[in-house]
Amino acid sequence: MSDDQRRSATTRAPHTATLGLTSHRVTVLGSFTLTSHGATVPLGVDARRLVAYLAVHPRPQERASLAADLWPGIAAEAAARLLSDAIAAVDVPGLLTEDGPTLSLAADVEVDLADALGLVRGLPEIPVDDTPDISLLAADILPGWTASWIAVERERFRQLRLHAVEERSLRLSAAGLHAEAVALAESAVKAAPSRESARRALIEAHLAQGNIAAAVAQYDDYRELLRSSVGGPDPSGLDGLLPPAPVWPVLRARRPMPRSAVQIPGLRSVRGGGGGRRLVAGGSVPGTTR
Repeated sequence: MSDDQRRSATTRAPHTATLGLTSHRVTVLGSFTLTSHGATVPLGVDARRLVAYLAVHPRPQERASLAADLWPGIAAEAAARLLSDAIAAVDVPGLLTEDGPTLSLAADVEVDLADALGLVRGLPEIPVDDTPDISLLAADILPGWTASWIAVERERFRQLRLHAVEERSLRLSAAGLHAEAVALAESAVKAAPSRESARRALIEAHLAQGNIAAAVAQYDDYRELLRSSVGGPDPSGLDGLLPPAPVWPVLRARRPMPRSAVQIPGLRSVRGGGGGRRLVAGGSVPGTTR
């Protein structure tokens, strides 16, 4: 069994902590916390950085490379002394495992990041009519910390968790669970407003729900975000979600109705060079004043 699998045991059996079978838990999602036997353990700056590093990197770490990552730009001997001081400052029996030149958290230490990665791997197998607790996928790794070693793992986990949420939203939409699909996709957009795949999942969730105005508003919000932040281009990858055909069946009308004839408050018709393309939120209905 891998280190990730051992430390993600609470994903499969969340009752173990309440039974007292686990002594230590480290959290790095959103903020850092070390608890031992149910009590929070205060740590100094270097000791906290050490425990966080080992929580984010579950495999045993060579002491030399560990010291170099934690104290970059410092001479190797000085960094090694700082590492030794940090290890001594942790002073939590059973938390660390030293094996020759390597150091790691003990195999039975719970880590919320390992739980979250286990959830990411298992989420595709969870039936859509189940309601798993995915709150672990709502936060980044130590968002206020700026060390380069954190930035790499933070972005890696960010991509994994957002992809998992987006895929879950699409599955919920396909199963007709529209409110749940919209809520999940909205959480992905909130976490990464400029991420096209998150915006796509939300637009598709709105369309599956029959909420055309909300889908169009999301398209236009995203287009405006790209324009204001990076100067464009338009999100052409999302154009296919709003069909370019000159007709759109609205509210289960008996006949397809021209989109220009749909009087939806707050939407205006936009016509590109190739003909009618989409409805745009925020404008006035043709023929009226604001």
